[in-house]
Amino acid sequence: MNKLLRGVHFSGLLYGAALLLLVHLVGTLGYMYIGRPTATWIDSFYMTFITVATIGFGETVDLSNHPMGRLFTVFIAVIGIGTMSYLFSSLVALLLESDLNTALRKKRMEKSIAKLTGHYIVCGIGRVGSNVASELIKTQRPLVVIENDREALNHWLELHPNTPHLHADAADDESLRRAGVMAAAGVFAVTGDDSHNLMVSLSVKLLNSKARVVARLHDIRNADKAWRAGADEIVSPDFTGGMRIASAMVRPHVVNFMDQMLRSDDELRVEEVVVPAGFQEAPLGELIPKSRDYILLATHEQGRWVFNPADDHLIKAGATLVLMTSPAGRTRLEKLLND
Repeated sequence: MNKLLRGVHFSGLLYGAALLLLVHLVGTLGYMYIGRPTATWIDSFYMTFITVATIGFGETVDLSNHPMGRLFTVFIAVIGIGTMSYLFSSLVALLLESDLNTALRKKRMEKSIAKLTGHYIVCGIGRVGSNVASELIKTQRPLVVIENDREALNHWLELHPNTPHLHADAADDESLRRAGVMAAAGVFAVTGDDSHNLMVSLSVKLLNSKARVVARLHDIRNADKAWRAGADEIVSPDFTGGMRIASAMVRPHVVNFMDQMLRSDDELRVEEVVVPAGFQEAPLGELIPKSRDYILLATHEQGRWVFNPADDHLIKAGATLVLMTSPAGRTRLEKLLND
């Protein structure tokens, strides 16, 4: 489509240039005839040029005694100015559709990505990756998409045109660096190829061992390889899909509750908030006031779970709070803990 548009704009540019040349030729010949015998070729061409360019320095060819000559000037001005406008618009349109514009947009995109910290990198934007990216957007988390398939990437960008993205191989170290892996909070290796996801996991861990990696595996038998490659978490859509089907049968109300939570306008999620380092130990009731913005479900402290903790339960730095909340509620709670 872009190539077709560029072809149309380039053709328009050629037609406009040819028409502008014709206007100057007709104008030069016309002024030579009107201004005879004193007008020169240079005077006639210059008269045509300043008329079309709307410079208006004055009549180099005397038209004071030639009413038809002034009408001819009006004709040349109208056709010439119209041609110049058409030529300029065709040039601008061609630049907008050209590789130059693409290169400029790519440069701006990479500069914006370089400023990101604590973001997530989605490697692969197919059926699974697009759902991962959609969830990150809904929960207001910054992300960068890496996709080698131009068609899949364009399909995503039609729906989410402002997503920071790279058209590149996610297993390539340079691509990961350009996506900001050194400052990323985590990476999703969710391409459709298990071996490629293993390579992504390994590449990420070699570049930034602190980044959390979640890898998608079609064949669960590759799980041991993924662990050794550096994946922190492994998800098999086939396995989890089977568990989801079984749950829909034996615990339908729980499944329905989770589905409704994901589809609600409030964008409720079961989220986690980590208590920052240096936090002074405090009772839960004093630390987190009761609010409709969130419901605390459990805490994870030193490898153990505390479900439905009491108000006098002491919260320490490094503890993870698991709660049901909206993105805005999660942000407010994080700010409260950091303050």
